[in-house]
Amino acid sequence: MARDVIVVGAGPVGLMLAGELRLGGVDVVVYERLPAPPRESRGASFTKRTAECFDQRGLLGRLGGTEPADSHFGGVPIDLRVLAEDHHGHRGVPQFRTERMLEGWVSDLGVPILRGHEVTAFRQNDDGVVVAVDGPDGPGEESAAYLVGCDGGRSTVRKLAGIGFPGSDGRRGFLTADVTGIDTRRRRIGEDLPGGSMVMAMDLENGVTRVVVHEAGTPPRDRASLTYSDLADAWQRLTGESIHHGQCRWISCFTDASRAAAEYRRGRVFLAGDAAHVQPPAMAQGLSVGVQDAVNLGWKLAAAVRGRAPEGLLDTYHAERHPIGEQLARNARAAIELRLTGEDMDPVRELMGELLAHRDTAEYVAGMLSNLGVRYDLGKGDHPLLGRRMPPESELTLPDGTRTRVADLLHTGQGLLITTGNPTEHPTRDHTDQVDVITGTWTTDPDPALDTVLVRPDGYVAWTSPGSTDDLTHALDRWFGTGHRPSRRSRPGGQGPRPDCQDLS
Repeated sequence: MARDVIVVGAGPVGLMLAGELRLGGVDVVVYERLPAPPRESRGASFTKRTAECFDQRGLLGRLGGTEPADSHFGGVPIDLRVLAEDHHGHRGVPQFRTERMLEGWVSDLGVPILRGHEVTAFRQNDDGVVVAVDGPDGPGEESAAYLVGCDGGRSTVRKLAGIGFPGSDGRRGFLTADVTGIDTRRRRIGEDLPGGSMVMAMDLENGVTRVVVHEAGTPPRDRASLTYSDLADAWQRLTGESIHHGQCRWISCFTDASRAAAEYRRGRVFLAGDAAHVQPPAMAQGLSVGVQDAVNLGWKLAAAVRGRAPEGLLDTYHAERHPIGEQLARNARAAIELRLTGEDMDPVRELMGELLAHRDTAEYVAGMLSNLGVRYDLGKGDHPLLGRRMPPESELTLPDGTRTRVADLLHTGQGLLITTGNPTEHPTRDHTDQVDVITGTWTTDPDPALDTVLVRPDGYVAWTSPGSTDDLTHALDRWFGTGHRPSRRSRPGGQGPRPDCQDLS
């Protein structure tokens, strides 16, 4: 059976992408090598922008309680209270809880997740991709228009595609475990110790403590031979405390390797998440940047499947996200060196502390870490929001007097044209199956003024009035294509047109 898209990997990135594609009317299937969802959690937090991505699909509330995460770069704290916007991330959220939330979402949308299915090969041509899969019933093949590897740092899809993975090899070893029954002092952003060692302890849920240890001079470990006693011994050597009595629920190890794929796209094959970039989990960035990869790619790939993608749209995925992956790899290397080099780095740490005390510097670095600082090249103009994400808490008052946030208007995965004037003045007739036109007034007037704004499905501002140099037709054609509309695919769940949208057809 031919599919529109095959996604490989049912982690947070693969699940987020599958949901994005299904919102776009795409027939998508997820293949996962593991026979059952894992209970371990390499990730335990996500950034502010990733929380916004969940929110703009109506998913953040499904996660339940979270707590705000402080920010630091290489152990040097950043005072987020001095910034105009809230840059706090979310911590204490085990990755399995995020995966469970996303799996519930994509299941509600009708996406099949086939566990115990391992992709072993593929071949592609101008018309599609044929994927070889080894599943519970034996080997088989399935064809699709596109294939996306969301299958982790050791990505089979990336290797089969022959895509390079340049970067730095791991030189330092870290041990990490989830432990119950211990009452050690919490060190949520980690505690630096003499000689370049570091320990961290943070709360997860149900009495579980995430523990991380780096003992200076320790090389990368073999995970197969690792025991909880190894970690507890190292903890005691570094802190003087014994946590040997704790009950270990999961233990693993990682290194300080940082890499970014040379290409995020090769023909009809794409990479996202750890398949495209890896860095130490201590950076708390991998899951977050991967989810944002998925949100960037999903609507573009859906447009291509539906025959609505303008020329070059799929290439903008690499153009926009590859620099983010390279920046992530660079930042990870810099932060690890800053944190773990030892006393020789003290003058640099002192200087970083002084720089981060300045609001402009703090905002720049915090913007990289929260991902709120991402800016794409989405057109010429001088409005400060152009190319940046539309603040999701921005609120509109609709003609019937109700109030709604921009985040709520993005739940369906459509583009948005928000106008405070007459919607019939805007040339959206050829795009009403992709762009919802919303008329209202800003509850709080933006500064600078924003009379009309075009927001892509991923939440980024593609055009503003005043501000943009090109006209609205150019922006609509660039991101949503030209020509006649194809017949609409039904939205998941049989949803028709949105009741609060103007249909200008």
